Amino acid sequence: MKRTVLIIIWFLSFTFSNAQQLETLIEEALVNNPEIQKFELQYNIASEKVNEVYTIPNAEFGVGYFVSEPETRTGAQRFKVSAKQMLPWFGNITARENYVSSLADAKYEDIVIAKRKLIASVGQSYYRLYANRAKQEVLIKNIKLLDTYETLALTSVEVGKASVVDVLRLQMRQNEMQQLLDVLRQYYLSEQTNFNKLLNRDKAITVNVINELKLPSEEFELNLENLALHPELLKYDKLYQSVEQSELLNQKESSPMIGFGLDYINVDKRPDINFSDNGKDIIMPMVSLSIPIFNKKYKSKTKQNTYQNQEIKFQKQDRLNALET
Repeated sequence: MKRTVLIIIWFLSFTFSNAQQLETLIEEALVNNPEIQKFELQYNIASEKVNEVYTIPNAEFGVGYFVSEPETRTGAQRFKVSAKQMLPWFGNITARENYVSSLADAKYEDIVIAKRKLIASVGQSYYRLYANRAKQEVLIKNIKLLDTYETLALTSVEVGKASVVDVLRLQMRQNEMQQLLDVLRQYYLSEQTNFNKLLNRDKAITVNVINELKLPSEEFELNLENLALHPELLKYDKLYQSVEQSELLNQKESSPMIGFGLDYINVDKRPDINFSDNGKDIIMPMVSLSIPIFNKKYKSKTKQNTYQNQEIKFQKQDRLNALET
């Protein structure tokens, strides 16, 4: 894909006046193509998920009424109100944010890859239209030339210098070229439809291609060292980083959770006695700790992340081999 994009840019540099038209069409494709829009929306969704990481567990509120009022020294207990909030361990939210951000970074590479592929597809389709049009022009010239030869052959037949067979051969050749021309015209319409759909516009819009393509005499060279910066390989690096962030988050989630709460108990006054704490309500602050004793879930997640890292390495190497080829 990278080679194709570079070749297209190479063509553009030698056809400036006409290349401006192709650049405009490519810009239109990048703006209107639904696949690009799809990947951009996916990236926006992944980026928006960063806002989810700041969510903490729901606060718990409870109200209880004593049907059978327990009697205490200071009076009878009537009802109880409680509130409790659990908080993740230190660094848990930061680990979540880093993990989600790494996923968004990997998703962004999908946009870059899709745009490069679209540029290549638009350029290839454009120059296929050019090649088809050039072939049609050659056939039209040959058909006209055969018409001239046929006229000359008929004149030769009249004066006895040629046979009818020669005329028939010329007519057969004309028919063959006309059939080939008709096929090329159908291919042109098909390719024009493909080109217009890459730009997400009506298939019947006429595409005006260049009239002449100047090819440079120098040999085109491709530097394979630049493959390290290829978006398809960079995406695997971003995925590898996301798995590392996933493991850091997994370690944080296996840590305890700390909770803070408050209980309030309403107490009635005792009518039969008078003392300083008579009817004094009860307020009880609380601290709790949630410890994941059964942590097979987190151990399994660590193994999954290890396997996934190995998978990403193999996928990157396989894609590098394909790009080099």
